[in-house]
Amino acid sequence: MYLQKTIKTAVKCSGIGLHTGRKINMTIKPAEVDEGVVFCRRDLPGNNKINAGLHNVFDTTLATTLGMNGTRVSTVEHLLSAFSGVGISNAIIEIDSFEIPIMDGSARPFVDLFNKIGTRIQSKPRKFMVIEKPVSVCDEQGKAMFLPSSKFEITYDIDFDHPVVEKQSYHMVFSPEMYEKNICFARTFGFLRDVEYLQARGLALGGSLENAVVMDDEKVLNKEGLRSPDEFVKHKILDAIGDLFLLGMPIVGHFKAYKSGHRLNNLLLKEILAHEECWRVVHYFNGEERNEKSYSSFPLHTISEVYAG
Repeated sequence: MYLQKTIKTAVKCSGIGLHTGRKINMTIKPAEVDEGVVFCRRDLPGNNKINAGLHNVFDTTLATTLGMNGTRVSTVEHLLSAFSGVGISNAIIEIDSFEIPIMDGSARPFVDLFNKIGTRIQSKPRKFMVIEKPVSVCDEQGKAMFLPSSKFEITYDIDFDHPVVEKQSYHMVFSPEMYEKNICFARTFGFLRDVEYLQARGLALGGSLENAVVMDDEKVLNKEGLRSPDEFVKHKILDAIGDLFLLGMPIVGHFKAYKSGHRLNNLLLKEILAHEECWRVVHYFNGEERNEKSYSSFPLHTISEVYAG
């Protein structure tokens, strides 16, 4: 995890767009070191590239949307979450629509693709942001914060007034194995009344029981039921991991959230960057920490302790 990584070879997939309901074709290609993740709209002429970075977040309503030079790409969080989950730092994504295909509503189809074609370690170290002091943001509904930790930890709490969901909490120390086993399968979820409202206004036209957990006022409508009893909070973690990917480097710290979403996740990243005294950037060489920006000492040892769980 301390070296940059890309995929071994290009891979194609297709699926339905959540909002348009139309078929979307996507090709994911290897990229060079330090190139990061770049989206390329093949359905548009001219300057159609968008870098996956915090500075290009255009909208966080319903999904995370990126924008650059007038070009947009939406619903990027599940794919970015899969990149983070398997440690991919560089990739080029070519699509023929303004949104990433929703697949089954989780990140597992993307993780399965990457496991099938394999990944390639690159020669340059990754940078890591080490959280040294607490930073938090909140609104009238939720809260999100970073706390110091020697590992990348996530604690997430949700509270929905619904008999199936109610209060759920989950804590994890991140590792690729933990992500693949316990997080990537969790599907997006919603309430039937909200889906009907959105579709009546021309949104979520591709939403169905095949790509989301849908509930009426009392129960889950999907015949197969839930993939785990706490699938709801695990999907919120999946989304958050995708949103945090936009920082441009993995985090060594504890992300805690209560009823957070794309908007608060995005605001938290902006808040941490605004307080340089609360973090420092390091990379690793032969397993040893090398500082790039240091404001104080921090008890951090080997990368296996940080990202192996």
